[in-house]
Amino acid sequence: MTAAETHRAIEAIFRIERARIIAVLARMTRDVDLAEELAQDAFVTALAEWPRAGIPANPGAWMTATAKRRAIDRLRRGRMLARKHAELGRDLSEWDETGIEALETALDDDVGDELLGLVFTACHPVLSPDARSALTLRLIGGLTTQEIARAYLASEAAIAQRIVRAKRALGEAGLTFEVPRGRERQERLASVLEVVYLIFNEGYAATSGTDLTRPTLCAEAQRLGRILAGLAPDEPEVFGLLALMEIQASRLPARLSPDGLPVPLTRQNRARWDRLLIRRGLAALERAEALGGAGGPYALQAALAACHARANRPEDTDWRRIAALYDELRAVTPSPVVDLNRAIAHSMAFGPEAGLTLLDLIDPAALPRYAPLPAARGDVLLRAGRAAEARVQFELAASLSGNEREKAFLLERAALCRTRAAGPTDDG
Repeated sequence: MTAAETHRAIEAIFRIERARIIAVLARMTRDVDLAEELAQDAFVTALAEWPRAGIPANPGAWMTATAKRRAIDRLRRGRMLARKHAELGRDLSEWDETGIEALETALDDDVGDELLGLVFTACHPVLSPDARSALTLRLIGGLTTQEIARAYLASEAAIAQRIVRAKRALGEAGLTFEVPRGRERQERLASVLEVVYLIFNEGYAATSGTDLTRPTLCAEAQRLGRILAGLAPDEPEVFGLLALMEIQASRLPARLSPDGLPVPLTRQNRARWDRLLIRRGLAALERAEALGGAGGPYALQAALAACHARANRPEDTDWRRIAALYDELRAVTPSPVVDLNRAIAHSMAFGPEAGLTLLDLIDPAALPRYAPLPAARGDVLLRAGRAAEARVQFELAASLSGNEREKAFLLERAALCRTRAAGPTDDG
């Protein structure tokens, strides 16, 4: 392996392991900024040592152990060691190389999942709802402030300030970065579900960059969803969210064409959908409904996804059922994005004109610079036979998209509209 290949491998490994490393360090130090700094130090150390010594058999564990040792050194040098020493009832002389393992064991909670503890801490009530989501996306998802800003339809500067203030608030609160228990866990569950789904969505449809999807983020969100289901087995919305993510993730293998462009749901090769994930998702949906949560927002969205999963062919899709479910979802959680998807569903169930009528009711100011809005309008106009108008909408959507693959797809759709608008040539 060349030096360049090794460096690329190290960067990929760090992207995968970064959140877990930060979670472990945050629980040890109770300082998010320090945890991020120590994780970055471990990354730099790997860049220096691995090209010479080779990539370890368990690179994630190597980075974590390196970062922990640096954290212990910091604890030894600062006042934090005295606090930890008092909490654990240990003598300073006991801190040797085995002390790293002892500290980690002593700090483990009953669940033993540091990453989940970090999610709950990032969603702590001392933070505003927006700050909870932004901080979790930054710490757990590893997203840049620009990507988070796009997810929130906010400015990058505003998101950056939100994250800084959130970190400061957590530090001042002196939190333990552990999974909460009892009533407190129930009160914080809704915000946790929200941020987990935001992480999943960034993986399912990346807002920027060269890749349309980020399966690692989807897998991480699904993992967190499964852990939550184990922690809260009687919470219907936990299973609703898990069902939604499992069913949507089942489509990932079919969402991209060989050249990396998006494939619309109605044109996907359904033989490539992951049937195991579909079965898991349907089982989770049944659990949510059995718990009396069929009308919850995540359960309703899972029911929508299930309509597609149960259709062996696109033409078998029950679009009237989907339209009715969107009507229910709009009543439970009204939002411009729900209105947009509802309009698309009605266009499929009752014809393009019905969809255009609903699209006209959406205030563009409610979705500023939101590429899916003109893209949806372009699709409905094209199905209505208004190719010239559709082309304008697809070109507008392409200009708003921050994802290169999506932009290419939208421009391809615009070119198709141009061809259709031109009509047949004189020679037939």
